[in-house]
Amino acid sequence: MIRVVRAEIQAVTAEGILRSVFADLTADTPGSRDLELRAGSEVTDRLQAMGGLPVGAAIITPGGEVDAAFMIHVVLQSPDEAVHIEGLRSALVNGLRRAQEWSLETLAMPPLGVGAGNLEMEQSASVMVSVIMEHFQRYTYPQEVIITVASEYEEDVFHHAVEAGRRQASAREN
Repeated sequence: MIRVVRAEIQAVTAEGILRSVFADLTADTPGSRDLELRAGSEVTDRLQAMGGLPVGAAIITPGGEVDAAFMIHVVLQSPDEAVHIEGLRSALVNGLRRAQEWSLETLAMPPLGVGAGNLEMEQSASVMVSVIMEHFQRYTYPQEVIITVASEYEEDVFHHAVEAGRRQASAREN
């Protein structure tokens, strides 16, 4: 199930939180940076020890001081590669696979790859919802994905994307 809620990601109860990062595993958005700071040095030290990863990669760490057992870090951009739809798709597929591997029942995430110079909110929502729904058809975990949004506009965009995804899935079944 996909649930869209207008809330800070830290206010949502979930076993895992998925956040986006640069290829060097540093935060790529203010929200991602806030999560990193809240998680504390245990998470930051682990990420720094790993070095860098290519766009589309995903790794899992303990949640540190955030109220989630785990954090999944997905690489959306590098110095040579800006945010793009296929990078978002690959990163989210791999992030959801980490949740499956660790049997995380609930996973919270913000809209990914959006902001100045990145994807439009509608593009992000369309890609994210289609990847999540495809994942649900193949795997058991996570059983619920909570997309946290900051505004009524974002909430509407993601609700529309979820409804469109459900209609497409229903049409394929018939």
